[in-house]
Amino acid sequence: MKSVLICDDEPVIRQGLKAMLKDLGFDDIYESMDGNAAVTTALDKIPDIIIMDVSMPKKDGITAATEIRKKLKVPVIFLTACHDPEVVQRAVKVGIAAFLTKPVRADELWPAIELAFAHNDEVENLKEQVNDLKETIESRKVIEKAKGLLMKNHSLSEPEAFRKMQKLAMDKRKTLKQIAEAILLTE
Repeated sequence: MKSVLICDDEPVIRQGLKAMLKDLGFDDIYESMDGNAAVTTALDKIPDIIIMDVSMPKKDGITAATEIRKKLKVPVIFLTACHDPEVVQRAVKVGIAAFLTKPVRADELWPAIELAFAHNDEVENLKEQVNDLKETIESRKVIEKAKGLLMKNHSLSEPEAFRKMQKLAMDKRKTLKQIAEAILLTE
C-alpha cells in the first residue's frame, strides 16, 4: 500500500495528479491546498512521498518541506510553473529529490517518483554512515584518553594499557568505550 500527499492550491492540478497517481498504484492519496495544511497532514498521515507546489498560500513549499523533513525522512518532489535558480538552490539545501514542471505529464511523473525514492534512500543511508563514523570517532577519543591515563598512572606501555582495557571489557561484558568512560571517572 503506497501513500502520497499532494499539496497544491489549484484544485485542477490536485485532481490531475490524483488520477495519475491512482493509475500508478497509490492507494492513499491525501491532499492539502496550503503550506500549513501540508505540514499538518504530512505529520498526521506520514505519507510515503510528497508532491508539493513551490508557491502556496500561508507557507511556501520550501518552508513547508523544511518543517516536514525535520521530522519525517520522506522524499519530496516540487511542482513549479517556472524555474528560478534561487528556488532551486533553496530546494537543494532542504534535500528535495526532484522538480516537475506544471502541467505535469504522466510519463514524467513515474520516473520522478522512482528517482525521488532512490535519492531519499541514498541520502538517508549516507546520513546514517556519517552518524556511525562520528560515533566511532567519539569512541576512539574516549578510548585514547583512558589509555593515556592508564599509561601515565600505572606506568604501562600503550599496548599494555590497551590490552588491560580489552580484558576489562571482556570480563565485564562491556564495550571498550564503556570501560574507557569508567576509567576516566575513576582514575
